[in-house]
Amino acid sequence: MNKQAGSSTGDGTVGKALEVLDKVAAVGRPVRFSELLSESTHPKATLYRLLQTLVSQGMLAYDERQQTYSLGIRLVRLAHAAWRQSSIAPIARPFINTLSEAVGETVHLAQLDSGQVLYVDKRNPTNAIDMFSQAGKVGPAYCTGVGKALMAFLEPAELDHVLKKQSFYRYTPATLASEAELRADLEKIRQEGLSYDREEHEPGIICIAAPILSSKGRPVGALSVTTSTQRKSLEQLLEARPALLDTASKIAAAVEDWQFPA
Repeated sequence: MNKQAGSSTGDGTVGKALEVLDKVAAVGRPVRFSELLSESTHPKATLYRLLQTLVSQGMLAYDERQQTYSLGIRLVRLAHAAWRQSSIAPIARPFINTLSEAVGETVHLAQLDSGQVLYVDKRNPTNAIDMFSQAGKVGPAYCTGVGKALMAFLEPAELDHVLKKQSFYRYTPATLASEAELRADLEKIRQEGLSYDREEHEPGIICIAAPILSSKGRPVGALSVTTSTQRKSLEQLLEARPALLDTASKIAAAVEDWQFPA
């Protein structure tokens, strides 16, 4: 048997299975076979076989009563393992706990993932407000405080690459909906070391954010203090700036000797 050919075939099967897994995850709810088939490029028999394999491996769960597929518990365990190994969240957690208690507002910790913002941790005050962000959620980078804080300190070539991945959809009247507008804002953020969300992603939600920078100036994460306009104005929120910057600096120092995955 040709080992190289066998390996290629195996890679192809794995790729197809992961594609199906992505489709189920993207729906965001239990999904029926007919729904997946309507958007699949695979023949009916192939799709069914891939789904059966994913179910048998615990990557998907099948509800016989509802006849739906959803993400499996094995996938959840793998996600938690990946989070522990590649996220700064475990190291940053005590610092963001302290910050949230000190300022009495929601604190987000985020990293860039494929040009978008991945929220890796979140701490709410006692009287939390409802908002889009949750740990594990992915959000747009161009119209969030943490996203802009991260992009502002990227190397020029990397920034160009990330900007190409932005949709510039106008979520609110305040959204920066063009690359030119965003670049101008990023330059101000680089000079000031602080980023703002002026109701750019969600109406009524504002924040100040700071990058978490390595000793070489590489953004390894970003931190924000977030509230609603019903609670505070942006000027009032700026009272948290010293605590935010101090916390970002402490997290940066704590992760300096931590070995990030390549």
